[in-house]
Amino acid sequence: QVQLVESGGGLVQAGGSLRLSCAARTLSSYSMAWFRQTPGKEREFVAAISLTGSKTYSTDSLKGRFTISRDNAKNTVYLQMNSLKPEDTAVYYCAAKFAIIGTHKYEYDYWGQGTQVTVSA
Repeated sequence: QVQLVESGGGLVQAGGSLRLSCAARTLSSYSMAWFRQTPGKEREFVAAISLTGSKTYSTDSLKGRFTISRDNAKNTVYLQMNSLKPEDTAVYYCAAKFAIIGTHKYEYDYWGQGTQVTVSA
């Protein structure tokens, strides 16, 4: 069982930045990802990173603004979000899957509780 704890969400003005963190007791055996969800919509993929961090994937529309990274020594995964827009407002979830990286929510076995990100115009 992997317990994931997200932090770093909050209220920010458009154009600002936030860095989300996702921590667990151990993450070195897991590929990690961030998803986001707004009310009434499906949870959507944001970015994923492989076990060692050598591979990353992200949604095309977010490339250049959002960056996923990890520090296995700290058992933490990050999502750096820059140039935020009001449409980035959502609950952001951290997720873990054993071994191979994936981009679909159904591939992920463990989820955090989510952290709210609100971007004001």
